[in-house]
Amino acid sequence: MYDDVIEKALAALDLDTKTRLLAGQDMWTLPGVAEIGLAPIVMSDGPIGVRGQKWTGDAAIALPSPTAQAASWDPGLAEENGRLLAQEARRKGVHVLLAPTVNLHRSPLGGRHFEGFSEDPYLTGQMAAAFVRGVQSGGVATTVKHFVANDAETDRMSVDNIVGERALRELYLAPFETVVKEAGAWGVMAAYNAVNGASMTTNGELQNGVLRGEWGFDGFIVSDWTASRDTVGSAMGGTDVAMPGPVTVYGEALAAAVREGRVPEEVVDAMVRRVLLLAARVGALAGAPAAVGELPARIDGPAQARRAAARSFVLARNDGGLLPLAGVRRIAVSGMAAREPRVMGGGSAQVFVPSVATPLDALREALPGVEIDYRVGADARTLLPPYAGAATATARDAAGNVLVAEELAESRVAWMGELPAGLDPAALATVELRATIVPDESGEHVLSLAGAGMFTLVVDGERLFEGPQIPEGDDPVAAFISPPETRFAVAMTAGTPVEVAVTAAIDPRQVRGPLKMVFFTLGHSRPVPDEEAGLAEAAEAARGADVAIVFVNTTEAVESEGFDRKSLALPGRQDDLVSRVAAANGRTIVVVTAGAPVEMPWLEEVPAVLLTWFGGQEFAPALAAVLTGAEEPGGRLPTTWPRRLSDAPVSAVVPTGGKLVYEEGVFIGYRAWERRDAVAPAFWFGHGLGYTTWDYADIAVDADDTAGESLGTVRVTVDNEGGRAGREVVQVYLEPVEADEERPARWLAGFAAVEAAAGEGVEVHIPIPARAAQVWENGGWVTRRGAYVVHAGRSVADLRLSAVIEV
Repeated sequence: MYDDVIEKALAALDLDTKTRLLAGQDMWTLPGVAEIGLAPIVMSDGPIGVRGQKWTGDAAIALPSPTAQAASWDPGLAEENGRLLAQEARRKGVHVLLAPTVNLHRSPLGGRHFEGFSEDPYLTGQMAAAFVRGVQSGGVATTVKHFVANDAETDRMSVDNIVGERALRELYLAPFETVVKEAGAWGVMAAYNAVNGASMTTNGELQNGVLRGEWGFDGFIVSDWTASRDTVGSAMGGTDVAMPGPVTVYGEALAAAVREGRVPEEVVDAMVRRVLLLAARVGALAGAPAAVGELPARIDGPAQARRAAARSFVLARNDGGLLPLAGVRRIAVSGMAAREPRVMGGGSAQVFVPSVATPLDALREALPGVEIDYRVGADARTLLPPYAGAATATARDAAGNVLVAEELAESRVAWMGELPAGLDPAALATVELRATIVPDESGEHVLSLAGAGMFTLVVDGERLFEGPQIPEGDDPVAAFISPPETRFAVAMTAGTPVEVAVTAAIDPRQVRGPLKMVFFTLGHSRPVPDEEAGLAEAAEAARGADVAIVFVNTTEAVESEGFDRKSLALPGRQDDLVSRVAAANGRTIVVVTAGAPVEMPWLEEVPAVLLTWFGGQEFAPALAAVLTGAEEPGGRLPTTWPRRLSDAPVSAVVPTGGKLVYEEGVFIGYRAWERRDAVAPAFWFGHGLGYTTWDYADIAVDADDTAGESLGTVRVTVDNEGGRAGREVVQVYLEPVEADEERPARWLAGFAAVEAAAGEGVEVHIPIPARAAQVWENGGWVTRRGAYVVHAGRSVADLRLSAVIEV
C-alpha cells in the first residue's frame, strides 16, 4: 500500500542522504529529511515501560517484568500491556519501542532473564506475539530482540554461540518466527553476539535467508547499540540501521563503500526502503497514511500495572492454607524490600517512576486495625537508592563558569547518549550534584557515592572523599548499571538539614562519540542496626506475632543487564533472616522478589512462599490484595526453579576461547530436568497454587487435518470445587507414545486460562499447532508420524488427564 510513496521518496534522495538515514543522528533517533516529508523517527527502550530519550526525570508507567508477564500465562493481558505501552509511546513522541525480548532462559545464571519471558519457546512466542499485536495496534513499531541466541551476558559483545541446527530452529529461533508470522512485527534487533561463527549484525544466512527469505519478514533490522562494527558486513548481512549515531559504520562510511564498489547501491536502496516503510507505518512519512488509523481506547496505566502484577504472582507453597491472611491481629514484617521494594530489573529495562508505594504502606492500608511491626532484619543492598528529595545538577567549565544547571527529580545525574540542551561537551569540566537532606530520624545515616570516575564529596562543608572510583571490566554499560560505590557514615539529627555536594571531574572521553555518559548517584539510607542485632530484632518481633512476613530480594549487583549471575544465592544474610524468623514463628510467609530463580535453603522451614518477580510500580498494592485474598495469585512458573545451582542441568554462561557451546542441544529447562530421574527441581515449569481447588473432569481431542496448521483441538473440562471464585491455567503437553531419545519426554503444546465461580465447571478448547509434532532435520521441518499422548494438567509434573491422538 506504500510502494508508490516510498519509491517517490527514495528517488529524491542522493547517496549521502540515503546512507545518513541508516545511521542514528544521536542516541535514540533517526534523522528526518524535510524535502521528502520524512520526520525524525524516535526509538525508546522497553519492555516494561517507555523511558523516552532521558534516563531519569521523564515519568513513565512501569509494568511488571516480562518474566512476570509470562507467569500470567495470559496472552490477552500481554496484548493489553502492549496497548498501554503504545499509549505511553505516543505520549512521549516515540515511534519505535525496543522490545520485546524473546531470548530464552537457557541457564538460570543469565543476568538478564527478567527481561525475557520463559525457558519455553512456545510460551515465549505466544506471549511476545500478543505483546507485539498490542503495541502495533497503537501505531507504534516493535523491535523483537535480540536476534538470536543472546541468552547470556558474559562477553556478550564478542561471544560466538555455537548452536546446533535443531536447537537453533526448535528453540531459539522459534519465538522470533512466531512473532514475525503471527504478529507481523515491524522491526527486529540484531544481537551483539555471533552465532556459529558469524556476528549477528553481519549474519546474512539468518537475517536475509531465514528471517526475510523463509519467514517473509518485511520490516527493518536495527543493530543493538554499538553492535555493528563492519560497514560492508552489516550492509550485506541484512542490518538496515546502525545505532547509535551520528558516528557509526553507516553514514559516510557506507557511502564510501558504495562509491568504491564494495557495497552495491541497490543494497542500500533496499535498506532505505525498509526504513521508509517503517516511517510510513508509524505516520512519519508525508503522503503515507499511518498503518493504524483508529487508535485503541485509552487504558488506565496504574490500574493495568496493578492487574498485571497480581496476575503474575506465583504461590509456590501454601501449607495449611496460611494464605490468604484471615483473622490476624499482629503481623511481624521484616526485610529491607518491605520498605524499599525492587520493582524493576537493572539496565535498559529501567524507567523513571516518581514514587512507588512500599509493601509496608500497602499492608497497613489494606489491614486497618491490624498491628504491623516492622524490623529491617537484614540489609542486602549493594547500592543505596538515590536520595528522593530535590537536587540540582550544575555543569561548569574549567574556569568554574556555569554552563548548564538543571533541577533533578532525585539525586542522580543520568546523562546517557545526550547531554542537556546547550551544553558544549568540549567545554565541560565538572558536574556538581547538590542536595539538602532533611532526615526524618536521628542517628547514623549512610551516604554513598556511586559512579565511575574522579569525584569529590562534601557534607556540610567537610570534604569526606576525593579521588577515583574504578569499575571492574571495560564494558561502559555494565559500569553505569552497576557502578563502584563508596559509603560514608554521617550522624544526623531529625529535622536538621544537611547540605551535600558531589562533584564529578569529567574525562573528555565520557562525552565524545555517541555513548556520551555522565552518570553518578548520591545515595542515602536511614539508620539500620548491625547485622546480628537486626536479625535478632526481627526474630523477636516474629515470636509474638500471629503471622510473620519476610521480604527477600536480589539486588542490582547480582541480577541485571551487563553481567551474568555467579550464583543463585540471595545476597547478604537474607537466608539467615528467613531461618531465624521461621524458627521463631511457624506461620511464616516469604515474599521473594527476583526476576529469575534463586536458591531457597529454608524452603522446608516455612509454610508459604510467594514469588513476585519484579512487580512494577503497582507491586505493593497488588501484593497487599493477594496476601489479604482480595485477589487470587494468578501466576504459574514460566521457568523451572532448581533447589540449588549445582542441580541445574544447564548452567554454563562463560565462553571458552571466545565460544559458548550449546552442547545440550534441545534439552534446556524442563526438557532437560525430565531426563534426570534422581534430581527434581524445587518447583517445576507451570507450577502455581491458587486459593481454590480444581478437579480435572474430562478430556477429549478433536483431530484436524494434520496437513494444515493444527493437529487438533483439546477439550478439557475443569470444575472449581473450592469455596470461592478462581482462575486456573490449563496446560497441554504432547508426548510421543514411542519414546525418542532425540526429543524431550514431553513439551508444551498449548494452554488457556479459565475462570469459574465456586462450584462451577468450565470447558476450555485448546488448539494444538502442527509444529508441535515436527522436528527440524535435513534442512526442513518434518512431521514425526505416530501416536501421541495429549496430557492436560496444572504443570509439566502435575498432569491430570490424558488422551491419544494419531498424527
